[in-house]
Amino acid sequence: MAVEALSPDWEFDRFDDGSQKIHTEVQLKNYKKFLEEYTSQLKGIEEALDDSVGDVWDFTLDPIALQLLPYEQSSLLDLIKTENKVLNKVITVYAALCSEVKKLKYEAETKFYNGLLYYGEGVSDTSVGEGESQIQMGRFISFLQELSCFLSRCFEVVINIVHQLAALYNSNKGAVKVIESTGVHFQIVYEHLGELLAVLITLDEIMENHATLRDHWKMYKRLMKSVYHNPSKFAVPEEKLKPFEKLLLKLEGQLLDGMIFQACVDQRFDDPGEGVLVSKNSAFAEELAHNIRTIFTNVESKLGEPSEIDQRDKYTGVCALFVLHFHIFRSVDKKLYKSLLDVCKKVPAVTLTANIIWFPDTFLINKVSAAAKLMDKKSLQTIRTHRDTYLQQRAQTLTKDVQSYYVFVTSWMMKMESILSKEQRAEKVPEDLSGRCNVFVQGLLYAYSLSTIIKTTMNLYMSMQKPMTKTSVKALCRLVELLKAIEHTFHRRSMVVADSVSNITQQLQSQALTAIATAKKRVISDKKYSEQRLDVLSALVLAENTLNGPSTKERRLVVSLALSVGTQMKTFKDEELLPLQLVLKKLDLISELRERVRVQCDCSFLYWHRAVFPIYLDDVYDNAVDAARIHYMFSALRDSVPTMLHAKHMESCDQLLESYDSEIMLVFNEHLLDKLCKEIEKDLRLSVHTHLKLDDRNPFKVGMKDLGHFFSLKPIRFFNRFIDIKAYVTHYLDKTFYNLTTVALHDWATYSEMRNLATQRYGLMMTEAHLPSQTLEQGLDVLEIMRNIHVFVSRYSYNLNNQIFIEKTSNNKHLNTINIRHIANSIRTHGTGIMNTTVNFTYQFLRKKFYIFSQFMYDEHIKSRLIKDIRFFRETKDQSDQKYPFERAEKFNRGIRKLGITPDGQSYLDQFRQLISQIGNAMGYVRMIRSGGLHCCSSAIRFVPDLEDIVNFEELVKEEGLSEQTQKAASLLDSVLGDLTSNSAEGTEYFKMLVGVFSPEFRSVKNMHLRNFYMIVPPLTVNFVEHSISCKEKLNKKNKTGAAFTDDGFSMGVAYILKLLDQYQEFDSLHWFQAVREKYVKEKNAVVNEQNVQATNQDEKLMQTMNLTQKRLELYLQEFELLYFSLSSARIFFRADKTAAEETQEKKDREEVSKASTSAATPEEPTSAESSAK
Repeated sequence: MAVEALSPDWEFDRFDDGSQKIHTEVQLKNYKKFLEEYTSQLKGIEEALDDSVGDVWDFTLDPIALQLLPYEQSSLLDLIKTENKVLNKVITVYAALCSEVKKLKYEAETKFYNGLLYYGEGVSDTSVGEGESQIQMGRFISFLQELSCFLSRCFEVVINIVHQLAALYNSNKGAVKVIESTGVHFQIVYEHLGELLAVLITLDEIMENHATLRDHWKMYKRLMKSVYHNPSKFAVPEEKLKPFEKLLLKLEGQLLDGMIFQACVDQRFDDPGEGVLVSKNSAFAEELAHNIRTIFTNVESKLGEPSEIDQRDKYTGVCALFVLHFHIFRSVDKKLYKSLLDVCKKVPAVTLTANIIWFPDTFLINKVSAAAKLMDKKSLQTIRTHRDTYLQQRAQTLTKDVQSYYVFVTSWMMKMESILSKEQRAEKVPEDLSGRCNVFVQGLLYAYSLSTIIKTTMNLYMSMQKPMTKTSVKALCRLVELLKAIEHTFHRRSMVVADSVSNITQQLQSQALTAIATAKKRVISDKKYSEQRLDVLSALVLAENTLNGPSTKERRLVVSLALSVGTQMKTFKDEELLPLQLVLKKLDLISELRERVRVQCDCSFLYWHRAVFPIYLDDVYDNAVDAARIHYMFSALRDSVPTMLHAKHMESCDQLLESYDSEIMLVFNEHLLDKLCKEIEKDLRLSVHTHLKLDDRNPFKVGMKDLGHFFSLKPIRFFNRFIDIKAYVTHYLDKTFYNLTTVALHDWATYSEMRNLATQRYGLMMTEAHLPSQTLEQGLDVLEIMRNIHVFVSRYSYNLNNQIFIEKTSNNKHLNTINIRHIANSIRTHGTGIMNTTVNFTYQFLRKKFYIFSQFMYDEHIKSRLIKDIRFFRETKDQSDQKYPFERAEKFNRGIRKLGITPDGQSYLDQFRQLISQIGNAMGYVRMIRSGGLHCCSSAIRFVPDLEDIVNFEELVKEEGLSEQTQKAASLLDSVLGDLTSNSAEGTEYFKMLVGVFSPEFRSVKNMHLRNFYMIVPPLTVNFVEHSISCKEKLNKKNKTGAAFTDDGFSMGVAYILKLLDQYQEFDSLHWFQAVREKYVKEKNAVVNEQNVQATNQDEKLMQTMNLTQKRLELYLQEFELLYFSLSSARIFFRADKTAAEETQEKKDREEVSKASTSAATPEEPTSAESSAK
């Protein structure tokens, strides 16, 4: 039914084709996606804010800030509206002028002061190149030109204010009165005029104290002279030089001669063209003097008191106004002049900005020299000496000040916390709000007092160039911390403060309105009409209307101007007027609370006193208990950053910031972080090595410092990064422990213990080094053996069955051994690549040894004997049952001794036996390397579940579509697993390689003399057995030099050389060991028979001799048997069952089989690929 009701345009959509549903789903999907993204963004923001979400705000993490300053949308013309047009005009003019002054002052404070102060900073003295100073000044000229324009504007505003005031207070009888001004005192306008003049004084002082700027200016002028004489060289058009030179002269005269303020007060204030005469206007002179006195009285009463806020700045203004009065009217109020100078005893100096300090007495004496001449010189001298005594007193009382302010500020912070966390009760709201208001104002007063003490003291020391004691520096730094603590407290409770401020301003406005309403009623009730009464009424109405709105600075200015008119003719009683003024003062403070706190707690002046920072850090390090205070100091150092952004002498202010950053960080690293790292490392080392009793660590004697407090600190914010002390020290220890472990791997256990201790004692989360650890019984390292293989094979004996090397002799009471586990540890330490290198080294060693071997075999005495023995054996083998006679071997052994003996009693055959043992030891070492490698691989691969079926990680990662880095990592893992499986499965046939590399040379025709080797083996075995028995006998003796129980290197050497010469069959044809066995069995039987015969004679001595002979024969037979077994075992390694010809044939057969299988598989390859694909 619903479809029929549709309009004809929709006819086409009557049937449902499902498209609408699809569209709906798409939209829902998009909406769902948007919601998910939005949720994740919100979550991200929440995580970023982290703990700072809530009532308490962290000063370092400030992603969102509250701006409490109310902003005025209406113009002054809209605000100042009454029926009284004349009054409107008067108040509008003064309000506009005061606003202009405020803007000029703000511009000077932010832009011009900082631009001038930072000139020449950020460039180290060493790195200043030729012409750098002129380049800096060149960049700075445009800034100076802006400053020149700014000053012209200031001068105009000063003249205008004077003219406007002179027009109102006119003593000329013929002049028309604007409004009745008899009881009207626009004190606020004079205060603003004083502020503007103070700006000019500040600029003068900056210029006067800036030696760098003046030096660079001189250099720049010299450069201009060079350019003027040779303009073509500098590619500067000559016609542009003249105006530029004029500009430079104007800038120098206006700015650099320190005459800015003087030029302002020396202006011609009279303007007959406009009909304004100032210097002859006695009414204005009296009004100006009256206001100066009034402001001074208000200022003097508060100076040096706890309730002082901005009186010092006003004092500067009063002095400036006094000088202005003198220069316009040329008359001096000596009493006021003396009072102004007397204040100098209370306030010896005023900090104008940053590190610029101003001495009022010097200023007044210089600028009003006429009055100074009338003063007695002694009183002027006492003011100067008072400055020195003030500094001495301040240095003595600083420590007390710190203690008292510490109590004041901490108790104030507690009040803030308690008052702001209390729930407001409806019936007690007014009391609660006034309580809050008082606490806020109290915080501001403390901030002002602290700021004044710090700035005045530091700047006075700097200005008078007197050294500061360490105690004073520490005390001042404590005060800086307290100052920042006040700021942090206001910031932490931003939410509650913001909430309270708006309520308090409303309450104060309502109190003011009540007071004004009372006065208004009083005026209305008086029926007498006069213009003055009308002015008063209009002014009160204006004040009332303006107060009904936000408490902006424009509205507060208009209110005070209106009340300057509205308080004449006794409209307010004295007891009403004072509370009203107090309420308006509070309103000023509360409305600008955040701004005033920021200004008073601003520590950008510390940039000029950063020399105190190292001393401060040393103090923090020594008193680690309250390490958290370092946050406040870094917050103070950070205050300089916004002011640096106005530096104009560099290409970019970033260079200045980087220079400051690196300077502070360098000091911080040197005086705290590095010291902390070293101390922690030392503590850990001494704790781990307590058993060594290195020094007295009794805390009652040497004291105790708990550095753990540094690690509980939150990361410190500085510039655009966080300094995490805990992470820094952890990284240092990790790096140190890792590097030292790599140098001495055997110390891994010590460093591991130190890591655990660091975690337990200091809570540092250390990183495991994952370096291959050495066992404590590591033995000799593979690298060491490899480098000194010639020494190793001569000093160690090899045991074939246990695969172990034993040291022959040692100076210690123990002998070193090396087994497979040691080798596996070494390979794990250095990597499997070392195995091939070791085999290469062994090959080089064998080459040298085989050269000696060849020389021995070539020796005429040896060769001739062997040839004779071979001939003898061939001729007599049928008679001797194919066995080589033992006697011949014994005779050969003895015969060699006749050729000569070494000093330690060794024959040539002994040396030859040692040579063969060393060759055998080298082969045994190669065998052990291979076994160690397999051992290492198998322990590395023990976590792989099935060696036959290892998954391909790279393919799996690609299927999951993971990142490229992950794919690379997976392919690396695959290759590592592949290497391990192939290594653990086969291992390399090193013996085969070492046989293959030497055998062709050994078997060549030119080395025919080596073919006699098999014949020297029998005498060698005889020699070896004698040597072996003597070594074993020494084991039971007291002097064990030369004792040994195994030396299978000989068997290995003989087996290896026989294989190289392919002489296994020739040696076996000697049937040597059968001959030996037969010989000893025969002799044993003879001794037994002899024993049986002699038993009847009962000759004991003879029996003993025979027993000994029998034992000796058994011993020899046993040794020969052991040698035979060892040699048989060693021969297995070298495939003793196959001759060289058989091995070659086998190799050929294998190659043919592999070729055949390859050719057979070729046509079937596609099908197998297809089946695998299926």
